[in-house]
Amino acid sequence: MENNLYPIFTLPNQSSYPLIHDVVIHPFKVNHDPRGTLTEALKTTWDDVYNTNHRPFTQMYFSQTEAGVARDTNEWHVHPTGQEDRFFVIQGTIVTAIYDAREDSPTKSKLNLFLMGETADDVGQYLLVIPQRTYHGYVVVSSQPAILGNFPTRLYDPREEGRTPMKDALLPDGSIFSWDQVKTLVQSTLVPSP
Repeated sequence: MENNLYPIFTLPNQSSYPLIHDVVIHPFKVNHDPRGTLTEALKTTWDDVYNTNHRPFTQMYFSQTEAGVARDTNEWHVHPTGQEDRFFVIQGTIVTAIYDAREDSPTKSKLNLFLMGETADDVGQYLLVIPQRTYHGYVVVSSQPAILGNFPTRLYDPREEGRTPMKDALLPDGSIFSWDQVKTLVQSTLVPSP
């Protein structure tokens, strides 16, 4: 995995970042005042990330992952029959990876990396739509645990919880995806996060 082939997405570089087909980024408006912050996470008026037919609200969950830990280390998550995920980060900082293994996609074999969460100037505060049938996962890059929220478009169904070994989905340069390389890339290119 060559670092120069896989830049990390942030809101400031959004206009020049080549996204995987069907990935959607919806920036959050973070409202600050002396008491803290308030951030809306999903609204029925956000047509790019919500639609009663194509992208309905079905459930919401959140999970906590310890600092430095990847979900999962050697396997990609994949939803094979139609579920889309809508990730956002409540606490901490993560890098979410999406790899496009869809045969019918114009961006087949593309890898995107997304910096999400508590980064300087709220640049990591957005909703990330992960398209169906793409491989994905994330690693915590902050020094504290991260809390990830998700609004999946389908109710939990074990048939939608596929796993693909990373060694079976080689990147365009012939390498195997590595969370350790992602962590090194973040440490070498980004300001440390909370």
